[in-house]
Amino acid sequence: MKTYKYLLMAAALTLFFCGQALAHKVNLFAYVESGKIYTESYFPDGRPVVSGKIKVYDSANQLLLEGVTDPEGRFNFTIPKADDLTIIVEASMGHKNSFKLKKAEVEAGK
Repeated sequence: MKTYKYLLMAAALTLFFCGQALAHKVNLFAYVESGKIYTESYFPDGRPVVSGKIKVYDSANQLLLEGVTDPEGRFNFTIPKADDLTIIVEASMGHKNSFKLKKAEVEAGK
């Protein structure tokens, strides 16, 4: 009987902490089209990331540019460099995610 009690408690704690981990998730998607890179950032419930900080780094981890998402969670910019690019979004309350675009994807979108 004691074993079941511990298993039940472990399951409850697991569910509790999983829910909190998901609460700090933010989604980021990026694509290249006609010489520009377009990003979309949103929370798991579909709400856009408003005024989220966007940072773009090259393969040498050099910061290429920064910006802020609009009310729809979007941000776009001219391709800064034909290289592997890492795009990072930082939203409120510690929400953060990144998206990697390969050099071939960047070049194909020029």
